[in-house]
Amino acid sequence: MRYVIAYDIADDRRRHQVAKFLEGWGRRVQESVFECDLSPEELEEVINHLEALMNASEDRCHLYRLCGECAPRRRTLGLGDLEPEWLETIVT
Repeated sequence: MRYVIAYDIADDRRRHQVAKFLEGWGRRVQESVFECDLSPEELEEVINHLEALMNASEDRCHLYRLCGECAPRRRTLGLGDLEPEWLETIVT
């Protein structure tokens, strides 16, 4: 299942740790937004690790599941610095 993970991390060090961690699970589509294809087990692992990295009183992270019908319907405007190997997944 594809997930959009967006975060707002107050501390630069924690924000860098979260970004580095998520780079191992998916692709960055905005500064603080990643798309990740995760199994249920992987999702739990990601959630547990994010909770360990974050300060719950200062930071926020949202995880949105994209259903099988919704994921291909997303629309991307502009290409920015998107990595070439992900271009074929964009529906415009």
